[in-house]
Amino acid sequence: MSRHQAIEQTLAIFDDGRFQQTLARRVAFRTESQDSASGPILHAYLDDEITPKLEALGFTCRVIDNPEPGKSPFLLAERIEPEAAFTLLTYGHGDVVRGYDAQWRAGLNPWEIVVEGNRWYGRGTADNKGQHTINLTALEQVLAVRNGRLGYNVKIILEMGEEAGSPGLNEVCALHSELLAADLFIASDGPRVSASRATMFLGSRGVFNFDLHLKLREGGHHSGNWGGLLRNPGIRLAHAIASLVDAKGKILVPGLLPKELPESVRFALKDIEVGGDVNDPEIDLDWGEPGLSAAERVIGWNSLEVLAFTTGNPAMPVHAIPAEARAHCHMRYVVGSDPTQFLKHIRAHLDAHGFDDVELRGTDVHMAATRLDPDDAWVRWGLASIERSTGKPPALLPNLGGSLPNDVFSETLGLPTLWVPHSYPACSQHAPNEHILADVTRESLHIMAGLFWDLAEEGPAVFKART
Repeated sequence: MSRHQAIEQTLAIFDDGRFQQTLARRVAFRTESQDSASGPILHAYLDDEITPKLEALGFTCRVIDNPEPGKSPFLLAERIEPEAAFTLLTYGHGDVVRGYDAQWRAGLNPWEIVVEGNRWYGRGTADNKGQHTINLTALEQVLAVRNGRLGYNVKIILEMGEEAGSPGLNEVCALHSELLAADLFIASDGPRVSASRATMFLGSRGVFNFDLHLKLREGGHHSGNWGGLLRNPGIRLAHAIASLVDAKGKILVPGLLPKELPESVRFALKDIEVGGDVNDPEIDLDWGEPGLSAAERVIGWNSLEVLAFTTGNPAMPVHAIPAEARAHCHMRYVVGSDPTQFLKHIRAHLDAHGFDDVELRGTDVHMAATRLDPDDAWVRWGLASIERSTGKPPALLPNLGGSLPNDVFSETLGLPTLWVPHSYPACSQHAPNEHILADVTRESLHIMAGLFWDLAEEGPAVFKART
């Protein structure tokens, strides 16, 4: 019984094709949580696919309805050992964004795994079916080698609505806080900092969405008769946006910025390189907050993005001045920002710059910014375990540049949170042609088997020293 044996058995699952078969079966579930008709499929993924697997490993499972009517279900599972030293909580989501079937490249199907060299294509391979399948596979093999005894309890929450904003997740965790009570959280979502470098992150940037709308009149008017006489809402709204963020991406509203870039975050990011992988977009070095490195801009600072902008009829433009324009925007923000005041600051800024005619609306899409102390004992342990498995120091990100519902685990449940992602930045997550890399997947199985093993061997001492 050894760490090496557990890792070798886990890798054998990948090498002989069993991992691919399991993931292909899960990808085939069309679990599009943004489609209101997907309810039976979301339930089937939990009832028919995940629950039997977990029960075979000794878990007690419950599928519960969402406290928000009509929203997606949750799976709560626990595996309790007598005299366990502590409890681990892990998480994943079985839902995916829409397949966009017609937009995938010829020869690909979002609901089937297609292997082309190092790439495995399929919706959910990267986000998040591939990632929680890696973790459950590694846990299964560690259990097998350790004869069914880990020395710690394992609890799981699997949601089916993350891609729809995780409705009900916080409420479920609050309602079932005793059932989900734990001492440590380890899960996987999002990308590594690069395909070649294993990564751990400790939280995430928050996300705050808002809409800008300007309606000036009823219906369009011929530009030959009225051009030069009627205000154009597209032009007006473009200038309103330009008052919020300049032509190089610098936010111009002080109230939308964090208080500072902490020295601990700057230190953690000093050796982090962003981009550079094959198929990564080329970074615009002059974009964003001046004076910050690329890693600091995307991980340690706030950004304001325009996600969609429409005026008139882009598909069939006519020679008419449109009546209205709309923009859907959002903030990615870090700890030290105050999202409760974002709308107030935007409204005041627009009014002060003469755009009091632009309507501002918040949306219900909001995730909080979180960050665990990089010097936490669990962080040091996790980094050492990953380095032991890979032979290389992993990247440590104080928080992910993207957004996850980490506040549910760090704030509502009060847990130290370690995220070990298994995809990479150019995985086409949320886009057509989503994929994972075979070599990264195999290494991730190695890492997670090592983590679960080391948690059994070293976790009790870390837990005791930390508490």
